[in-house]
Amino acid sequence: MSDSSNNTTRNSTPEKGAPVFLIFLTVILFLGLAFLVYSYYGQKNKMIEMETVLTQEKDSLAGELRKMVHGYDTLKTSNDSLNARLQKERTRIIQLLSINASNIQLVKKYKAEITTMREIMKSYIVQIDSLNTRNKILVAENQDIKEQITTVKKTNVELSKVKEELTNKVEIASVIQAKNITMIALNKNRKETTRLDRIEKLKICFTLRENPIAKAGEKVVYLRVIRPDSLAIASSPDNLFDYNNTKLIYTASRQVEYLNQDIDMCIYVDKSKDFVVGNYKAELFLEGSSIGNCTFMITKR
Repeated sequence: MSDSSNNTTRNSTPEKGAPVFLIFLTVILFLGLAFLVYSYYGQKNKMIEMETVLTQEKDSLAGELRKMVHGYDTLKTSNDSLNARLQKERTRIIQLLSINASNIQLVKKYKAEITTMREIMKSYIVQIDSLNTRNKILVAENQDIKEQITTVKKTNVELSKVKEELTNKVEIASVIQAKNITMIALNKNRKETTRLDRIEKLKICFTLRENPIAKAGEKVVYLRVIRPDSLAIASSPDNLFDYNNTKLIYTASRQVEYLNQDIDMCIYVDKSKDFVVGNYKAELFLEGSSIGNCTFMITKR
């Protein structure tokens, strides 16, 4: 009996130890699983939080890039080379906007690129401000130069007018005038007469005035004898001289050496069939200017 009882006791001991081990193992596994579940959700929350932060960072950087694009759009300059560089940087920013930064390393690279671009943009702003300031100075200087040119032009116009007036005055003053002009008719005995049937010649005498500013030298005096019907007596239709940009016919002419002093002279005109009764006028011309005139009466008896 005792032997069988001992055997029974020995056989029942392992059966009690097995459930305890299983329970312990189950607890260990449960705790491990709980830890894994906890770690998973913790890691997942961190990933969600990181993704949120990453997205916000990307959005912030993208917003800054868009502001930079707008900033480049507002930068204007007349310098073609600088405009080309501005357009190049703007294109680079737009390309950077199209990059999808999916991890922290790319975001860091993204930020580094933006920092570099921001510095480049600042340097361009400084350059453009400098150019604009210089342009304003140049515009002001250009305006001053234009005003000076306008003033000089006005002064030149005024000087030209004064010069023209002085030239006209000098030209007028340099004209050699005639004085003491007389016209008489002579008969064949060289006696003075007014009767048409006795006239042989007309004698026109005058004095060329002294003029110190006139040019001395050989001069030609032209005489026009105007009939009562306003026709000029002439021995030939080729007797022409220049006066006020036109050609005038003359009756007679005489050459004289002028020495800037008074000089007395006479011009003779032979009688012709052109002579008629009435009032005559003698006109004298020298170097394109009218220098004097007088009148004379020819009578029938």
